Amino acid sequence: MPAPLLDREEYIEQAYLFRVYRERLDENLSAQDILTSIGEEVLATSKLPLAIDFLKGEILLTGRISDGMARIPHYFTPFQTFVMSRAEDDRSRFDIRIALQMLEREAEYLAGTPNQAGLFVYQFECIARNRLGYDRGMTAMSRDPFFSSEWRDWILKVRLRLGTTDFADLIFYRSEHFVNDRRRRTGNPDYTPSYPIFFGVQEGRIARANRGKDPLFMFAALQRQLGFPTVPRAKAKPTEPIFHPALEERLQRIEKRLQIFESEAKDEFDISEYIVRPEE
Repeated sequence: MPAPLLDREEYIEQAYLFRVYRERLDENLSAQDILTSIGEEVLATSKLPLAIDFLKGEILLTGRISDGMARIPHYFTPFQTFVMSRAEDDRSRFDIRIALQMLEREAEYLAGTPNQAGLFVYQFECIARNRLGYDRGMTAMSRDPFFSSEWRDWILKVRLRLGTTDFADLIFYRSEHFVNDRRRRTGNPDYTPSYPIFFGVQEGRIARANRGKDPLFMFAALQRQLGFPTVPRAKAKPTEPIFHPALEERLQRIEKRLQIFESEAKDEFDISEYIVRPEE
């Protein structure tokens, strides 16, 4: 049975935890030191200080935050644990800073006026954009306490249909826009589908307009039109040279001199290469 939902203040404090943890990673602080300082800063009336104390103990035992999150599922959701476990996987290229920013934006969304459709689209895009694995990822999504039992059953069905059905169609056929369109086409104003409808008219229109296209275009449209949370992206690597041009030139001269010394040591130095002829 899914864990109960948290109060709004818990999501606000969670967003602070993920944001500050990400920022202090760049200061080369250890995970335990970061959690210790954050534990003193967060709201004492929330449950987060207790969760942080537990995470610190798990880090000493396993060295992984996700292991501690998995042991307190009444506070951290399976999706949060899944994201952190993928970031801490030694074989994964998933940056932990992106993972923390993803969880931060999810917590901020839940602290506002969230709905199940918005959370589903956000979590699915997090998995798709970062290639975290649909099987385990959507299983974790289905166990999120924010979703109703009907939503959880549908998420597990979608997990099995990915790759054979256009993702935009999966949303369109579960939208009020599809119901209205079917009523208009059949001339039956009382038509009601035999399955639950999860998305509104606007979501259905956007999904229908993006059928056969890259799902990322649909996600972007939903974010623009309906205010769905935006999934963070990894920053592009800088194209600037690693060294300053003056330093680069100096290193090249030093390298050339070393080559001359090596040639002299091997008795292979040819001075004719450095003679400048008048005609040149």
